[in-house]
Amino acid sequence: MSLKNTVTLAVMVIAGAWFAGCNKSADSTPPAKSGAVTKEDHVHGEWWCSEHGVPEAICAQCDATLAADFKAKGDWCKEHDRPDSQCFICHPEKEAEFAAQYEAKYGEKPPKPEAGGEKHEHSEEKAKS
Repeated sequence: MSLKNTVTLAVMVIAGAWFAGCNKSADSTPPAKSGAVTKEDHVHGEWWCSEHGVPEAICAQCDATLAADFKAKGDWCKEHDRPDSQCFICHPEKEAEFAAQYEAKYGEKPPKPEAGGEKHEHSEEKAKS
């Protein structure tokens, strides 16, 4: 193989790798949203877990290995089966904190997480009834 052919091949390989990388989402475009997100709409691999309202990389409801890590650290809401730091039922203020991360990245409000547990009665509420 001549030097010219080797250089041409190297340029083609580098260009191909660059174009392949450019075709992937660089997290610069927010996920499509249309109100509340359902399990059918949820796509893993994006930066944001629109189903649960947290960054996908820390979504313990989608990744069992993350759940084990949160449990090991003592950060787990047994009542709602999710990290306590991500339990919007017990800590509604946490939803706003995660939403602020989304807004900082995309400049708009995140899609509303899937409805799940909002009508849940806490132990204290049950005791009052």
